[in-house]
Amino acid sequence: MSARSVPEAVDLPPLPIAPRLDRLRRTFAEANCDALVITRLVNIRYLTGFTGSAAMLLVKEDDALFVTDGRYTEQAEEQLGAAGVDARIEIGANQTLQRDSLMGALGTGHRIGLEADGVTWSQAQSMTEWFAGNEVVSTTGLVEGLRRVKDDAEVARIRAACAIADDALAELLPTLADGPTEREFALALEFAMRRRGASANSFDPIVASGPNAAKPHARPSDRRVGEGELVVLDFGCIVDGYCSDMTRTVSVGDPGPEARSLVDVVATAQRAGRDEVRAGITAGEVDATCRSVIDDAGLGEYFVHGTGHGVGLEIHEAPRVGKGVGDTLEPGFIVTVEPGVYVAGRGGVRIEDTVVVTETGCTPLTLAPKDLIV
Repeated sequence: MSARSVPEAVDLPPLPIAPRLDRLRRTFAEANCDALVITRLVNIRYLTGFTGSAAMLLVKEDDALFVTDGRYTEQAEEQLGAAGVDARIEIGANQTLQRDSLMGALGTGHRIGLEADGVTWSQAQSMTEWFAGNEVVSTTGLVEGLRRVKDDAEVARIRAACAIADDALAELLPTLADGPTEREFALALEFAMRRRGASANSFDPIVASGPNAAKPHARPSDRRVGEGELVVLDFGCIVDGYCSDMTRTVSVGDPGPEARSLVDVVATAQRAGRDEVRAGITAGEVDATCRSVIDDAGLGEYFVHGTGHGVGLEIHEAPRVGKGVGDTLEPGFIVTVEPGVYVAGRGGVRIEDTVVVTETGCTPLTLAPKDLIV
């Protein structure tokens, strides 16, 4: 087992949630609205600390209303109170009563923003009727934009989740020599992370051996891990809502010169991309750096996905790190760097770290060794 700290041994700092509503309000003018109805639960969690499965949040320039149902009366009061969030809480037993609460808080004559990525077409039509006497407008990425820059408390949670994943992998890697099935190893990873304090997987683990490694998002199967073949392990966990993400490619014994060559190319590309990450560079430039190494090796056609993505309350969030993406990285962004090469019938390689952007570079949060041979 590794010596990395896991959450039981870490005093996680409190999340500074209360100031986030005012930060959101400062985006209203550019979004051409004076109120925002938030329906995406992950955004409601970010702004209030609420972790339930049903809620809506109305944020006005000088007021906020949190609406949920009776299952969450105590939880809402406890979590919003603990976060210091200045919002009225109203409980509606059904959608009609919740709608009435929102309508009563709004009045008329407002420009009300809806989250374009958080409502269906049907919901948007219904809300337009709800808020008659107001103008309903579409907004994109207002809360998600705030979530891009992680504060120290958020970084601490993602670092703790990464530590759990590192530690679980260190424990379990030797068991690959016993020839478990992909499914058995994936399940063992999940149990190992939960024993260390994770609340859940951040996504379904990928354990892909031999020819299955040529499928970037292969699902664990009943295939047994064999000696001398590449095994792609992509997994992560959640600590206090925040995700980790890591990929390592390993082999039980020497996989041979052809496979080692693929691993060397991807490892070189991943190091180059990680070294490129810093404040002021675009996400597309990081992708281009990784891609150029793989292109120069004559393997460009086998790199079939983007180089990475943001990580936080969601496993995939802004910014995307891909070809031509113009988003400029800023200090506090947390992104992955995960180039890969996948050759049908032969196998595949992906190596991934999660890093936090700094002014002069980046700090890796995933620290598991990248040794090929188990």
